[in-house]
Amino acid sequence: MKSVYSDDPREQEAAMQRHFNIRLNMFFFSAFAIFTVIIVRLAILQFVEGPSLSKQETAMRVKDVPLSPIRGTIFADGGEKLAYSTPVQSLYITLQKDYSSTTDRGKENRPEALVLADKLKEVFDKYGDPNAEKMSKEDIVKAMDLDYRQSGGFSARRLKIGLTKEEIAYFLERKDQFPGIEVVEESIRHYDKDTVAVQTVGYMKKFSNASTTKASDLKYYSDIREQKETDPALQYTETELVGYDGLELYYQEQLRGKNGYKSVPIDPRNMATGIPEVTPPVKGYDLHTTINKNIQLIAEQAILDQIDWVHKNPVSGETHPNAKTGYAVAMEVDTGNVVAMASMPDYDTNVWQSGGIDPEDWDKINSNYQNGTITPYSSGQSGHGFGSNVLLGSTIKPLSVLIGLNENLFTTTTHYNDRGIAYFGRNDSSSVRNSGSRAYGQLDPSGAILHSSNTFMVKMVGERLYNKYKADGIGVWDKYMKQFGLGVSTGVDLPREFLGTLGYNEESETALSRLVYSSFGQNGGYTAMQLAQYTATLATHGKRMQPHLVSKITDENGNIIEEFKPTVLNEVNFKEAYWKEVISGMKTDVSSAFKGFPYDFARKTGTSEQYAKGKNRDNGVFIAFAPRENPKLAVAVIIPEGGFGGWSAAPVARKIFDAYDQEYGLDGVPKKTQKNLANE
Repeated sequence: MKSVYSDDPREQEAAMQRHFNIRLNMFFFSAFAIFTVIIVRLAILQFVEGPSLSKQETAMRVKDVPLSPIRGTIFADGGEKLAYSTPVQSLYITLQKDYSSTTDRGKENRPEALVLADKLKEVFDKYGDPNAEKMSKEDIVKAMDLDYRQSGGFSARRLKIGLTKEEIAYFLERKDQFPGIEVVEESIRHYDKDTVAVQTVGYMKKFSNASTTKASDLKYYSDIREQKETDPALQYTETELVGYDGLELYYQEQLRGKNGYKSVPIDPRNMATGIPEVTPPVKGYDLHTTINKNIQLIAEQAILDQIDWVHKNPVSGETHPNAKTGYAVAMEVDTGNVVAMASMPDYDTNVWQSGGIDPEDWDKINSNYQNGTITPYSSGQSGHGFGSNVLLGSTIKPLSVLIGLNENLFTTTTHYNDRGIAYFGRNDSSSVRNSGSRAYGQLDPSGAILHSSNTFMVKMVGERLYNKYKADGIGVWDKYMKQFGLGVSTGVDLPREFLGTLGYNEESETALSRLVYSSFGQNGGYTAMQLAQYTATLATHGKRMQPHLVSKITDENGNIIEEFKPTVLNEVNFKEAYWKEVISGMKTDVSSAFKGFPYDFARKTGTSEQYAKGKNRDNGVFIAFAPRENPKLAVAVIIPEGGFGGWSAAPVARKIFDAYDQEYGLDGVPKKTQKNLANE
């Protein structure tokens, strides 16, 4: 290899000096570059990222303590408060020991808890509101929940709501004397004591309970937990109350408002180091419902009165002691506003005020706390276990005839000879009779509705629809049902809406048999809400209106946040002659219930049969809209096991129509206004 240096010593020295200079220059250049990068980075930290880092550093030294917002109010149409919240100071206790009567340690410690209960009673008696009901020692021990009946483990128990200033001062000054005691500011939810549409308004429970529910429509709260919202104004606390059903749940986001919070400076030991900065809560929005309190209360009482009446008076030759529940919905035809929604019997929603419920109260309400007008779970069940989504019975016949006309199975002038019985199936092996086996002779479509002819529906609709489409006739029937709101969501602004029992889809019977029984109302079960929407769709000649329970949402100053306008979900286009033919037949004799009613109105009774304990039981069903021309209100009533609908359900509808006439006027003129003017 050739040497890089010359043999001349002077040249070697010069070469080595040049090499050293190059290395030295490279060192200074590298050092300069490194220091330049450091200086630039420091500048970026100082001027670009500095504010952000400073904010993060401050946040690490500040703890945000949520302050619960005041929930919005739910108003009736007349301005009455159906649900509202007030701020209160409450006394909570977190058990420091095991006081359970089921363990040895608990039995040993229990006397301490009883002594504490005595001390609490002394304070409550001396410093509590003198006009309020006194808490007994038993009440206090029950609230302490020493045996963990309401709360597991050592979670906080609320001992008393609404402390006086004197009570607050006493407990704050003597916290060392009351271990586990804490004064907590919260809001309490109040519900109208008249129990107005309670299942529709809904109720509240603690967020900790709601977030662990398995109910699919409460996934809302699971989503909130998973999002782990960092904005303190939107964070939920485990103890805050949240909507659990009805409007309280459906409009939870609007009603809740936003948290306030205290930003408390803390040191590394998590101790407060300064004065907290308070951001006040934002009150939730208010709901203005379409429920008219007077009409609602009349509807509720009418159902209870009618249940009592069928217990004592024979309908179709016998009394009906198994009628125990009833449901009614009144919906404005042109707006979709629901003015009454009654599910009876009901209960006092104030039992949920604490965010939970006492086991004794739960035993009293667990069969009637859900809304039977939109669910099958109902306000309990009839004597033989029937729910609220009973078969339609003859109330389906107006739609059945419309289908027959639109499918050209017959015309408005076609006549059918009703002999009281109709045979169908292979070799006419099956048969259907009219009620009482009555034969009506020659019937046109309108007359078939008027006389409620089962045989007309069987031979002219069910059988002919099968002959035209064979098994595909099931899909055709289903399409028509859903166009009128039967078997689909009505769109009402409530959770847990049941879509109906579609018996015609069950393949245990032949397609012919399913169509035949569907044609006269014995193969589909629907809710009172669906029946009301179906009735309103008949009244409007095919416009299916979305039912609404909330007309507008406002802030605490009355400014409108959102307003709901009438919405047509779909429109059914039939010939006008078909509508006239069908509605002209909706004049079933209900003269007993509607004696003296000043309006011409369209109506159809129904008596659906349901089998239980060896025989068919009759459910009372009734639909109507009034007036017949320029209709204003559609009403649907269901009385399970109430007997013939004209006697069990129709009287309820009459009282609802009368109440609406007083409040708003079926002719557009409120009768209560006329009375007031006459008395002046």
